[in-house]
Amino acid sequence: MKSISELTEKKPALAWILFFVTIGVVFLLGLLASSIIERRSEALFVNTPKTVIRDGEVRNEKWGENYPREFQSYYGTADTTFRSKYGGNATVDMLEEIPEMVVLWAGYLFSRDYKQGRGHFYAIQDINNTLRTGAPMTADAGPQPTTCWTCKSPDVPRMMKEEGITQYFNKKVAEGANYLTFPWDKGMTVEEMEEYYDGVEFSDWTHSLSKAPMLKAQHPDYEVAQHGIHAQRGVACADCHMPYQSEGGVKFTNHKMQSPLNNIAASCQVCHREETQTLVQNVYDRQDKVLEARHELEKTLVRAHVEAKKAWDLGATEPQMKDILKGIRRAQWRWDYVAATHGGSFHAPLECARIVAAGVSIALDTRLKLARLLSSLGFNEEVPYPDLSSKGKAQEFIGLDMKKSHEEKDVFLKEIVPSWKAAAAERESKLN
Repeated sequence: MKSISELTEKKPALAWILFFVTIGVVFLLGLLASSIIERRSEALFVNTPKTVIRDGEVRNEKWGENYPREFQSYYGTADTTFRSKYGGNATVDMLEEIPEMVVLWAGYLFSRDYKQGRGHFYAIQDINNTLRTGAPMTADAGPQPTTCWTCKSPDVPRMMKEEGITQYFNKKVAEGANYLTFPWDKGMTVEEMEEYYDGVEFSDWTHSLSKAPMLKAQHPDYEVAQHGIHAQRGVACADCHMPYQSEGGVKFTNHKMQSPLNNIAASCQVCHREETQTLVQNVYDRQDKVLEARHELEKTLVRAHVEAKKAWDLGATEPQMKDILKGIRRAQWRWDYVAATHGGSFHAPLECARIVAAGVSIALDTRLKLARLLSSLGFNEEVPYPDLSSKGKAQEFIGLDMKKSHEEKDVFLKEIVPSWKAAAAERESKLN
């Protein structure tokens, strides 16, 4: 085999070709090295804190000084234009969509107002505006615990710091249960959490029609997701709902927390190679099947509540109603567990279908017991199903005075909320 010197001696043009190729390669390597150094320098500069964050800092803007990309992307949650088939970030009145929910939550403030959550940008505004928080005119007033503030308000860490964690969480809602408790002592399935609540004899409210001691699931998205294929493959919530994005030499988490269906390229197609429409349809297919069964459970539960009320009206005794009320509680806990998890029918469709099926079975068994009791009380006719063609008719059926609720809320928003904002502005003006 001839050496390069021999080849170039016979073909001088080849020497020039090799010379220019070498120069080109060296030039490109130089550009690559320069780019790497520039990106690293940029990343180092970006990750160097611009300001010292004080302990207990609650102002979003201060955090934004050190994390400008995350902060700016967070403001994307102000967008309310996207609505998928069953979710999104648009304002949707769920009670108008599914009036049966009004009856299922009779006696609980969810029967007054339940809207699909908008972006985190509106968290405080929506808590102030919702009828579920009532119209507390004094510090000690209010229709139910303000637990939702703990996650929604950035000012809560300041209160925890000032009062102390122990003092902040010192309230008791039931013997053996601490304020704001995750019901995981027995495990993280719907049955194990039910066992925990039963063990401390806890109920969120007493149903105003059936008198059953009810449980309310508080968006168990994390618990449900653990039973799905994505969690089993090690996918975290942020991987899909807050995917990484790059800007220059900086890789950061997009803080526009949203449905992955509004950002499929960054959320889904990082792993999946199917077309966008195929992936969307995959999601809808799973949701359709779970929600079809869930809606049947809703109707069955409405009948159970109405029939239980009829039994009470006819003179049923507490011993006669004990097992029936327990059945209503158990069946609706399973319905609520699936209904309250925003994406559960996709995150873990098999688990959600299993839970709904169990709820249907318990509800039907409970209605059978009710039919026998009603017969023994001399009533052998069908209990009429209420007119639930709209939210308003459903609220009228359970006896809600919605005009009064709205008037009270208007007074609260005009007289109380401005004073809260003024106090917060004065307090923050004194911070460094």
